[in-house]
Amino acid sequence: MPDVAYVNGRVGPLAAARVSVLDRGFLFADGVYEVLRTYDGVPFQLEAHLRRLRQSLRGLRLPLPLPLPRLQALILDLLRRSGYADARVYLQVTRGAAPRRQHAFPRGIRPTLVVFVERVVEDGPRRRGLAVVTMPDPRWRYCHLKTLALLPNVLARQAAVRAGADEAVLLGPGGVVREGSTSNVFMVRGRVLRTHPLGAEILPGVSRQVTLAVARAEGLDVREEPFRLAALLRADEVLLSSTALEVAPVVRVDGKRIGGGKPGPVAAALQTRFRARTRTRSS
Repeated sequence: MPDVAYVNGRVGPLAAARVSVLDRGFLFADGVYEVLRTYDGVPFQLEAHLRRLRQSLRGLRLPLPLPLPRLQALILDLLRRSGYADARVYLQVTRGAAPRRQHAFPRGIRPTLVVFVERVVEDGPRRRGLAVVTMPDPRWRYCHLKTLALLPNVLARQAAVRAGADEAVLLGPGGVVREGSTSNVFMVRGRVLRTHPLGAEILPGVSRQVTLAVARAEGLDVREEPFRLAALLRADEVLLSSTALEVAPVVRVDGKRIGGGKPGPVAAALQTRFRARTRTRSS
């Protein structure tokens, strides 16, 4: 059964999955989500993704809809049904569907749980290098929670596409580089790798943590500290990380070539180490 979905206890084809129009995820973006990858049928960093899911749920005062062991078993069952070795698993939890639309949290409703599996299709940008554009960060003050309120991210990404780029890099006050619309951002100068520190301004990316780990294993001096756009433009290499990208080199920022306009040696080394982690069952 390809592209299989689970919605509140029902399993079937993804194209046939349905939720209520009164669901608060649809009406208010009142929910959270996670996306994880599988390699050779094995979920990568599953525990880390579920930890972040619980953190996001706590931030919105939402209960976990299933105990973690049952949620893990559900994910594995859907993967088995799909038959995909390399897949993307999407989880979404909303506050649920209430009898009527009201802003305050309704009482006595059950959360909606959606999980679906789709095949991963490898794309070229991760290998050839990406182009990004920068823009002011228009998002709210809970960026560390992986909520459904993604309209600013969507608009930023679409602006990047209109500019002929692959991703938008969001800037805080004073030109401080925060993160991409769907990724975390790193810069390399010499043997030093920098990325924005954790806090309410950025998402604590699971792939970000893996990237930091493989950077340390590669012998880089890893620093989680703010840096500005001017420093990014002078970098030897710029990298992005996400579940979809793993680690990807950036070769252009606002039209300026980075590292001569081609992927650099640090990106290649971290990509190799990252992919090796995906083949380790203990990851």
